Amino acid sequence: MLNVNHCIPALSAAACVLGLVGCASLTSPSASGRISQKPFGATKDGIPVEVFTLRNANGVEARICNYGGIVLSLQVPDRNGRFGDVVLGYDTLAEYEKESPYFGCLVGRYGNRIAKGKFKLNGQEYSLAINDKPNTLHGGIKGFDKVVWKARPFTSDLGPALELRYLSKDGEEGYPGNLDVKAVYTLTADNSLRLDYTATTDKDTVLNLTHHSYFNLAGRGDILNHVVYLNADRFTPVDSTLIPTGELRPVKGTPFDFNTPTAIGARINQDDEQLKFGKGYDHNWVINKPMKQLGLMARVTEPTTGRVLEVLSTEPGLQFYSGNFLDGKLKGKGGWVYQFRNAFCMEPQHYPDSPNQPNFPSVALKPGQTYQNTIIYRFSAQ
Repeated sequence: MLNVNHCIPALSAAACVLGLVGCASLTSPSASGRISQKPFGATKDGIPVEVFTLRNANGVEARICNYGGIVLSLQVPDRNGRFGDVVLGYDTLAEYEKESPYFGCLVGRYGNRIAKGKFKLNGQEYSLAINDKPNTLHGGIKGFDKVVWKARPFTSDLGPALELRYLSKDGEEGYPGNLDVKAVYTLTADNSLRLDYTATTDKDTVLNLTHHSYFNLAGRGDILNHVVYLNADRFTPVDSTLIPTGELRPVKGTPFDFNTPTAIGARINQDDEQLKFGKGYDHNWVINKPMKQLGLMARVTEPTTGRVLEVLSTEPGLQFYSGNFLDGKLKGKGGWVYQFRNAFCMEPQHYPDSPNQPNFPSVALKPGQTYQNTIIYRFSAQ
C-alpha cells in the first residue's frame, strides 16, 4: 500500500486544505511529474467541485475530479508516440450528474450486484435500495460515484497523487456502520494509474470497492478487435438477473476462456446462455492468484494503435464488461455518441452478491480492521 504519511505535499498547506473549494488554478511540478488544479463547476446542491490533473515525466496525463472520484480523461501514447484519450465520459459536471453509467468513477459501498437488495450480517437482515431491478447495483441510488469527496493533492515517492476521502454514515443506502474511506490515485513513472483504497468502520459491515472506467484503447469505435487475456480458469455464472448462481465454473471449452489472448468480438455473439444473460460479457472471473496478493489479472491489446492495458490488483475477482448497455442515447466528450460496445470495463472486485454466497470470499469488515485494496491500470505500447 502507498504510505501517504511519508509523502511530501506538492502544494502549499493552504492549498491542500481538505475540500479545496473555490481555489484558483495552481500547479506543482516535481522531478517525477506535476499536479494542477482548477474548478469544475458546482453540483446541483451548490457544492464546488475541482478537477486535478496528474502528469508524469513521460507526458501521460490523468484528469480526475472529486465528484465521484471520476477519471475524466486519460491521455496515453500509441506505438508512434501519439497521445490519445482512452476513457469515455463527459465534458461537464452537469452531464455526469444528469445520467452516467458509472463513467470512470469510484464504486461503493458495494461494487456490482446484491440479490434483491438484501443481505444478512450477524443474523440481522439489511435492506438496500433497488436500483437495478430486482437487485441493488454499485452502492445504490447515491453510491460513492455521486458524492463529493474531500481532496488533497500531493507528491508521493511513486509520482503525483490525489487523496480522496469520504465518510459514509451509518445507514447510508441501507449499509451499517460509519465507514471512513480513503482512495489515493497515483500516476507512476511506468505509466500506471494506481488506486489504493483503505477503509475502517465502527460497526460490522460489508464492503466491496472498485473502479469503473470505460476503456477504448483505439480512442473511438467499437472494442470488438481489442485482444484480451484473462488470468483465470474459472468464472461465476449468473442467472437472468446477473446474480451469481454460486458455482465456480471452468472456462475451458466456453466463450469465457481468455487464457489464450482472444479478440473480444471473436465469440461474443455465440449461442451461449451466459452471453445472452449479459448481452455479451458482463461477468466475474476468478483470478489465478492468492488472496490479497498483487498480481496480473488481465492484459488488453489494441492492434491498430499498439496500446496495451495491463490490470493488476489485490482483489480475488475481475468483472469484465463489454459495454453491452451503451445504446446510442448518451453523447459524450467532443460530441461522440456512445454506441453498443464502444468501450469495455475491467473492475477488480470481490465476487458479486458475496454477502449472500457463503462459499465466496468474505466481504465483511469489522471495527479494528482496515480494508485494503490496490488496483493498477498500466499502459504501454507494442
